[in-house]
Amino acid sequence: MRPVRPFETQPTEKADTVQTEPQTQENAAAKAATLPQVSHARNPGMALDMAWLNEVQANSSAIERRTKTLPGRRSVKNEYQAAWLLKAVTLIDLTTLSGDDTPGRVRRLCAKARQPVRQDLLDTMGMGPITTGAVCVYHEMVPPAVAALAGSGIPVAAVSAGFPAGLSPFRLRVEEIRESVKAGADEIDIVISRRHVLTGDWKALYNEIRQFREACGAAHLKTILATGELGTLRNVARASLVCMMAGADFIKTSTGKEPVNATLPVSLVMMRAIREYHQQTGYRVGFKPAGGISTAKDALAYLALLKDELGPRWLRPDLFRFGASSLLGDIERQLEHHATGRYSAAYRHPAG
Repeated sequence: MRPVRPFETQPTEKADTVQTEPQTQENAAAKAATLPQVSHARNPGMALDMAWLNEVQANSSAIERRTKTLPGRRSVKNEYQAAWLLKAVTLIDLTTLSGDDTPGRVRRLCAKARQPVRQDLLDTMGMGPITTGAVCVYHEMVPPAVAALAGSGIPVAAVSAGFPAGLSPFRLRVEEIRESVKAGADEIDIVISRRHVLTGDWKALYNEIRQFREACGAAHLKTILATGELGTLRNVARASLVCMMAGADFIKTSTGKEPVNATLPVSLVMMRAIREYHQQTGYRVGFKPAGGISTAKDALAYLALLKDELGPRWLRPDLFRFGASSLLGDIERQLEHHATGRYSAAYRHPAG
């Protein structure tokens, strides 16, 4: 079996399939020179620009056409597919957000984050150790997660600010962020007040996110838009820009608790808002689709869209994450099929 070279894509004669230049030392070195080896500068935010917001439009029919055919047009196979799936593993926020979470469950999840793919499969594919991008938990589970991940370099993310509805008193939402940071959370996933978007009160949304950003301190802020409850794609685009203007480090599609969570059309709108913000300010903001992404095929479609719209620099954990709990299991089964030619039972990929 040919070893998997990390994160290359499949060359093909079809012009509309993902491609890269031939893998030579020369162009590999050139690409390495253009991709910083350190994290990007953090987005400081900017003043609320209403003129910019008022110009925002979203052509729903064109967006839906663009994304409907994406999975078929951006396909990768064999070792190239395995490489992309290994990349997807490193971008997962491995998540447990259940009412019956316990410290033991969280420790098992963290063990899985440290070694998400069985070592024998990695050895067969010629890969070294990999980890997931982060572990995401409720505030009460932050201390056991921090302890279990000590020394691993894997960040702990805490959902906060009245997650998932965002309807608790504002003072308590801000204090919850501070408490999670104090407990050791490296990242804070907050949920915005949807009513500000639905009523067009952009100043209120901006001020809310600015205060959340201040409460985070050095911890990175991921703003959850709950796109399934915002009504229109134009609202999604405008809410994305307001969150970035207010200093968000990431914009995230969903809590995972709405009837409609991450979709490719919504993701395209948010990615293009990120691209425009980067073009206007020079600052990169991350993107996190969450909720409903449960298969390896889904993950490949999102990665292809991201590469098309934002480029390879966003294919790193500091700028892209999957919010998922079941996605890893399907990716593992696909990787075992690549390595052995057989699909495996779930018990061959324990949670920790």
